[in-house]
Amino acid sequence: MTVHFIGAGPGAADLLTLRGRDLIAACPVCLYAGSLVPEAVLEHCQPGTRIINTAPMDLDAIIAEIADAHAAGQDVARLHSGDLSLWSAMGEQLRRLKALEIPFSVTPGVPSFAAAAASLGQELTLPGQSQSLVLTRTQGRASSMPERETLANFGATGATLALHLSIGNLAKVVEELTPHYGAECPVAVVFRASWPDERVLRATLATVQAQLDPDISRTALILVGPAIGGEDFAESRLYAADYDRRYRPQSAQSPWSEWRHGDD
Repeated sequence: MTVHFIGAGPGAADLLTLRGRDLIAACPVCLYAGSLVPEAVLEHCQPGTRIINTAPMDLDAIIAEIADAHAAGQDVARLHSGDLSLWSAMGEQLRRLKALEIPFSVTPGVPSFAAAAASLGQELTLPGQSQSLVLTRTQGRASSMPERETLANFGATGATLALHLSIGNLAKVVEELTPHYGAECPVAVVFRASWPDERVLRATLATVQAQLDPDISRTALILVGPAIGGEDFAESRLYAADYDRRYRPQSAQSPWSEWRHGDD
């Protein structure tokens, strides 16, 4: 018996890995975070699968369901939205399973920041503008922020910021980031990325609060940085005609030339 933790992706039912799909189909028990995982994903479950929405359950109740399945020798598909490596509360579940000696596996999923960037048609790391992406959040009820992980500290780097679980703190985001990025810095807010009711707002730090629909109060990602919507950037050297690389050596003296022709 194994508990398979599966990243169910950002919302669209077809943004699911093949491994995740096959594991869902193979497990007789499926626990899913119903507040964020679309029910269409559950269509991969086989008839007769025990399907449990964990949204109204606490940790003890979730582990009890898994323990019951373990006692019955039944594999469990445990579905979380996005990717499990970010704010999934998987860690506390794994700690309980380890203590109970219940085997588990982890299958990654498409994260929401990647889905948001796709909706924007945007690369988040542009040459000369940003080569780093910071995934962070603001203080919330569920989890406190470590003392040094502040918006000001991250903003001082000039990196592209992907702010999760923070749309309710938009005023704080604008106040703390404006001194570092400037009022005209591009901002994008993507509500329910990849869902049928997805909405996208492009603005600046100066205008985003006024432009944001007040109905958008949760399930939205905030992206901040010069690379958001950037057009005036240098091209990378990766595809430059004179760039010497392993698969495209430029001369017989290239360190890659011998590698390329070594089997000739």
